[in-house]
Amino acid sequence: MKTVYSPRHHGHAGNVELVAGAVVPAFEMPSRAEYVRARVEAVKLGTIVTPDEHDIAIAKRVHRADFIDFLPTVYPLWLESGRDGTAMPYTWPTRGLRGDVRPAHIDALLGFYSFDAGANFVKGTWDAIKSSHDVAISAAALVKGGERAAFALCRPPGHHAGSSFMGGYCYINNAASAAQWFLDQGAQRVAILDVDYHHGNGTQEIFYRRNDVLLVNLHGDPMVEYPFFLGHADERGEGPGEGFNVNFPMPWGTDWDRWSQALEDGCRRVADYAPDVLLISLGVDTFEKDPISKFKLKTEDYPKIGRRIAKLGLPTLVVMEGGYAVEEIGVNAVGVLTGFEDA
Repeated sequence: MKTVYSPRHHGHAGNVELVAGAVVPAFEMPSRAEYVRARVEAVKLGTIVTPDEHDIAIAKRVHRADFIDFLPTVYPLWLESGRDGTAMPYTWPTRGLRGDVRPAHIDALLGFYSFDAGANFVKGTWDAIKSSHDVAISAAALVKGGERAAFALCRPPGHHAGSSFMGGYCYINNAASAAQWFLDQGAQRVAILDVDYHHGNGTQEIFYRRNDVLLVNLHGDPMVEYPFFLGHADERGEGPGEGFNVNFPMPWGTDWDRWSQALEDGCRRVADYAPDVLLISLGVDTFEKDPISKFKLKTEDYPKIGRRIAKLGLPTLVVMEGGYAVEEIGVNAVGVLTGFEDA
């Protein structure tokens, strides 16, 4: 299996986030991707290739153009306001406020285009965002070109980014952009299976009213778990998209026995849909030692995930999302990939 990786993700480094009332170093850090890349090399998974440049217009097929156009302007506007360091939102439109009017000041714009304080900017953030987008589309092109599977080692991740909002370390939705790219290249039906601990709220929002992409999410119960405001089992899609959105929320403490049953049910939904191509939003923050998650999967469980996905027999693009137990992230993420390859 080929891996697509860009060193430009290092530009998004040294940023901070707001957690439980404190500003702390971000859990989403460059070493995450480096541990995964090193593990790919160690197990000799396959060739690691650099991405081609792709037109950002691809992202505008699933995101609003004004949102995408805003992203490269964030840090210059931040500097123009007389500040440096990390650009972070602190105010958001909400019920009863004029969230339909685009403001002019950078502080307001950051809130206008985000749902939390977890998608922040330093000088190199935009270049890292663009490189992550290029990684996803380049890996999609490998699958379209005949590869059984490819791994997009994306950083920053993407599944919390919606059509007009960023959050949860995510800016451009890499999996959604790649899914749209496959459709634009002639695929009729695309499926996304999101196995990250946190619900892919951005991906759901993007495709909720569409019937050309089946989205299956396995995740923590949104009544008690971030991102909280989407991910309930009764969210099945709307209008033409009704029945094309499937959520499997699970309680804190979920172990392999319970989680694997949800995986089995999710894979059956994918098989019944019979897509032309399958995308996996791969988060390994389901791991028992993850610092910001509460599931109990063990390292030996991750190859089982890959083997079950491989049984679907579909062209498969794996897109890296979350996982914050940094020292184990490489073993766990690549465990899914080796399990897939060995099936």
